[in-house]
Amino acid sequence: MALTMRRATVARPAVSSRTRTVTVQASASKHMGAGVAAVALAATMSLAGPALADLNAYEAATGGEFGIGSAMQYGEADIQGRDFSNQDLRRSNFTSADCRNATFKGSNLQGAYFIKAVTYRTNFEDANLSDVLMDRATMVEANLKNAILQRTVFTRSDLKDAVIEGADFTNALLDKTQVMALCKYASGTNPVTGADTRKSLGCGGKRRYQASYPSNPDGPQVQEDEKEAFRKTLPVYRN
Repeated sequence: MALTMRRATVARPAVSSRTRTVTVQASASKHMGAGVAAVALAATMSLAGPALADLNAYEAATGGEFGIGSAMQYGEADIQGRDFSNQDLRRSNFTSADCRNATFKGSNLQGAYFIKAVTYRTNFEDANLSDVLMDRATMVEANLKNAILQRTVFTRSDLKDAVIEGADFTNALLDKTQVMALCKYASGTNPVTGADTRKSLGCGGKRRYQASYPSNPDGPQVQEDEKEAFRKTLPVYRN
């Protein structure tokens, strides 16, 4: 292209010819630079394609941070009634999993994820649940007897009627209303850590949570003979 332009301007003055020649060469250099960049980009993409595909396949096969060592992947899985007793499941993922009636008795679940999991009547007896993220989980009637729950996060979780005898809640994070509900019947001492369940929950005096005001059917009830004795102390007003 540049050679053709030189032949067309040979008869013109030298200054004008040089000016046009420089302009044409600069334009050609610009196009050549763009062409080289395009070729380099195409080459990079052609080489990166297989490499990225291999990387994605590797990540899919390994499961990211899960699937390595004790970190198993059960996110959103249906594991109802499954037996995971006495297993090393540290850092495993059970996020949004259906764990109803499953058994984790005696298992090490430290650092695991149970976010939004359904653990209705799930057996966690004697399990290590320290540092577990268990927020927004459904734990109705779950068995946490003698479980270690240190630093476990239970915010916005439902632990209604959960068995907590001997459970260690040291530094666990629970909603205040949930703590008050659990303190109504919390009891026992953890056989491993020696922590008192009530103290680990931060419960006050037992009557403080059981006393009825103005009326609580779960609190201590006044016997009929006590009521009658009280009535006898009342003054009688007659006309």
